[in-house]
Amino acid sequence: MKSRLWIGLAVVTAIFAASFTSAQEGEAPAVVGHYVGVKNCKKCHSSAAKGAQYKQWSESKHSQAFLVLASPKALEIAAAKGIKDPQKAKECLECHVTGYGADASMFEATYSDSAGVGCESCHGPGSGYYKSSTMKAIKAGTQDGKALGLVMPTKEVCAKCHNERGTSGKPVNWPADSAKIAHPVPAGAAE
Repeated sequence: MKSRLWIGLAVVTAIFAASFTSAQEGEAPAVVGHYVGVKNCKKCHSSAAKGAQYKQWSESKHSQAFLVLASPKALEIAAAKGIKDPQKAKECLECHVTGYGADASMFEATYSDSAGVGCESCHGPGSGYYKSSTMKAIKAGTQDGKALGLVMPTKEVCAKCHNERGTSGKPVNWPADSAKIAHPVPAGAAE
């Protein structure tokens, strides 16, 4: 009798745990923080000694992602898809600006769509981690960057836009494509 009770309890527990896990796996992770814009990142990520990440980004196609939507080529692609204005179309903006679809309250005054695919598109909204003192604490291991919203991009982060559906029609080639845009802080450099 006792063994049946234990088996029954184990089955109920397993079913409960499985249903909880599947619900969790299907949910999108909660967004932590607010979008602060690339100008806040620039404050600490401009110097050559720290890797000049801002310069690298500003010279990349990511920085021009919103502006390119007004180009003749983008207008041609949009027209073929029945889109009148790519700079206003959901189908385009979800990959050509940072944080598309987030509530307006998620954006601080320092954010601008014209920055295109900014730092926070890949690294998450920066309000929780962008300050120099916080980045130093994360680097020292006394703060958890992930808990503050800092994302270290994975293939899945890139593949949200770099896929067959995008205008390039090519999926992300990980890790080769990642290596092309890598912008680490040099070893030994202070944040």
